[in-house]
Amino acid sequence: MWVSYNETITGINPILIPLFLLLDFQRSFTLIQNFLSFNPHVAQIRNPHKRVLLLAYQSLGIVFGSLSASPLYVYKVTFSGWLQHYQTEDSVFGACSLIFWSFIFLPLIKYVSIMLSVDDNGEGGTFALYSLLCRHAKLCLLPNHQAVDEELSTYFGPGHSNRNVVPSRFRRYIEKRKNTRTGLLLLALLVASMVIAIGVITPSISVFSSIEGLQVRVKNADDRMVVTFTCFVLVCLFVRQHRGTHRLGITFSSIVILWLLSIALLGIYNVTKWNPRIFQALSPYYIYKYFRNTGKYGWASLGGIFLCATGTEAMFADLGQFTATSMRVAFFVVTYPCLILQYMGQAAFLSKNFSAVDTSFFASVPEPLFWPVFVLAISIGIVASQAAISETFSIVQQCQSLGCFPRVKIVHTSRWIHGKIYIPEINWILMMLILAVTLGFRDTTLLGNAYGMAYTSVTFVTTLLMALAMTLVWNKSLMHTLLFLLFFGSMEIIFLSSSYMRIHKGGWLPIMLSSVFLGVMYVWHYGGRRKYLTDVQNRISMKRILPLGPSLGIIRTPGIGIIYTELATGIPATFSHFLTNLPCFYQVIVFVCIKTIHVPYISHKERYLIGRIGHKSYQMYRCIIRYGYKDVHKSNEDFENNLVMSIAEFIELESEGSGTPDWPRDGRLAVVRTSEKTGMRMIMSEAANMAERYGGKDNDGSSSSSNRAALTPATAAAAMRSSSKSATLRRLQALYEQEAPAHHSRRSQMRCELLDKNYKHPRVKEELMELMEAKHAEVGYVIGHSYIKARRNSSFLKKLAVDVAYSMLRRNCRAPGVALSIPHISLIMAGTNYYI
Repeated sequence: MWVSYNETITGINPILIPLFLLLDFQRSFTLIQNFLSFNPHVAQIRNPHKRVLLLAYQSLGIVFGSLSASPLYVYKVTFSGWLQHYQTEDSVFGACSLIFWSFIFLPLIKYVSIMLSVDDNGEGGTFALYSLLCRHAKLCLLPNHQAVDEELSTYFGPGHSNRNVVPSRFRRYIEKRKNTRTGLLLLALLVASMVIAIGVITPSISVFSSIEGLQVRVKNADDRMVVTFTCFVLVCLFVRQHRGTHRLGITFSSIVILWLLSIALLGIYNVTKWNPRIFQALSPYYIYKYFRNTGKYGWASLGGIFLCATGTEAMFADLGQFTATSMRVAFFVVTYPCLILQYMGQAAFLSKNFSAVDTSFFASVPEPLFWPVFVLAISIGIVASQAAISETFSIVQQCQSLGCFPRVKIVHTSRWIHGKIYIPEINWILMMLILAVTLGFRDTTLLGNAYGMAYTSVTFVTTLLMALAMTLVWNKSLMHTLLFLLFFGSMEIIFLSSSYMRIHKGGWLPIMLSSVFLGVMYVWHYGGRRKYLTDVQNRISMKRILPLGPSLGIIRTPGIGIIYTELATGIPATFSHFLTNLPCFYQVIVFVCIKTIHVPYISHKERYLIGRIGHKSYQMYRCIIRYGYKDVHKSNEDFENNLVMSIAEFIELESEGSGTPDWPRDGRLAVVRTSEKTGMRMIMSEAANMAERYGGKDNDGSSSSSNRAALTPATAAAAMRSSSKSATLRRLQALYEQEAPAHHSRRSQMRCELLDKNYKHPRVKEELMELMEAKHAEVGYVIGHSYIKARRNSSFLKKLAVDVAYSMLRRNCRAPGVALSIPHISLIMAGTNYYI
């Protein structure tokens, strides 16, 4: 996460920010917003200590919200059921000891000490581990993988294994198994589906458990009032999601700090007032006494104990937004001591007031402080809910990038912060599911059982993926891997087995939700992969294209035809339909393949791979556009001009020979390293519109001499071709440009011009002129509109997956043209039937 600071308060210590908030909220908030505003100039902060403190402060509001909200419901869920009959001091001390040591082993040792040291080019999370495994072992299921992709600067990181390392026996064993790739993908998708289930449960339990405190002080506050108030808060939270949360980051951090400091002081107060002997519970001996006295009921209560660690996965998932050092500072300095003091304070209160276990947190709050703490509790519930919603958006975007989720609309909510997104379809689906869960369960204990089941599953699968990465990526010895797996895996299996004992008491919810989302993801992946394999089998050989000559047997009209395909090699079968059924096609043909690589981000200078198909006279090119699994396709990206500029750069690289280091070994595709639009052989100039550039009138009615001076042979030819269009077509195009979004209108106003330069070969300038003229004439997009059916001899299960599930998903997701932000007036759909 990049931050900058304002010179007006350069000397303010970030630790004093909560104090400023208390003294003068409005003025302090304005100053702090300037001081900690999110923008991409963190490099200006030369003091590394100040940078770490700023990032640590920001991480509190984004990463530690769910973890900080857990004291609201941990003890209530733990002592639910038959454990209510064990109302003894030893039982409370044993639960407190379990919470203390669980907090040490899972959040502290596993995540803060180990997992934060693991990253994929600075990014963390499940798909970071999955991508590392796919890159360093032959376990990738993504189509279109090419050897040139491994030349990316971020493909093999420092300290990781590479192609020169002799693979171990274990690695060779799993690479030979065909089902290993599918199994690994299912593990990653299982975590993703569980994260979505957590995104449904977290807002319900966080907001509900905080509003439930009304029943402690308000006599008439029944369950109906609590549920109604909870649903109102949740609806308000989802209605404003489209505005983004980057402006609330400072507020959230302040809320979390005030909350943590408040509950820490409450913990100290309760320890002092009710039972100072609670410090004896830090001894593991009380864990032994706890299980000796409670037996199987104590075992069943471990699912509630694990809730103290819920939210720690966010530290690893949000590693790319912050740094490991900043999150460690936030955890050790603020989060860890405050939560431990609060848990000990609640335990001290419960040891003397066990009858108040259902409302132990709010019952332990002194009466004069109840309402301020109640407001803070609702605020922390909203912060935790927002973190879960944002994480759901992020995981859906990553699944879609890897071809495992139906196409949805992804909106950037922040201009400066990469990764701040909003997905309308997921937002409203989440809201309906959360309201249904809140209205249906109406109980913190049931929600806690579901919450614990989901989180234990995520942490256990993460441990499995981490153990595989230790062996296959970092080449750790099998002994180190087994020690890690046995220590943390056995501990998480114990918690997981306890959660499974509560399936009938709410634990079924994440299983059901994750099963549905896992089925959707895998069916979408299966249908897309089978479609790609069919395209590979039916692609056209160049032997059928080359004998047709430069004209391809049809009339070549001015313009550029962009044909989208999933094939990185060969000609798609869709193109043969144009050659056989249409009398004409565009003069310049570009086959565009957009694919995802198992790296988080790909810089613009390495994104475009350009190659030529056939002889130069054919004017056919191949463009492969590569994205990382965390890259988001921006709708306002100037795709047309970037593509034309990349092809122009390729033409010049080609004329200079294959000795350039940017030229791959096969000699067919070149990495066009163009990171900026300036300094190239072509420039883009922005004009008001076509009519003004070709001798039209300015806004004041006078003729523009500057526009006439800018007239070049290429633009004159483009103007002549534009005027040759029918009046109906020109009227429709003008109407579309008036109603089109701003970025489409701006794209139509961008014009390319040649720089005055002496080229090595005269033919290069002619080819660049032809490319520019084609761009000015017209750009058309061709996308296959496929109908996919299972073969008649397929099994019933395959027909159900393809003919019913996959077809339904394709009909109800966004069309490819909409997902790629293609102007509707320039779109050509080519229907194709697939039998797989």
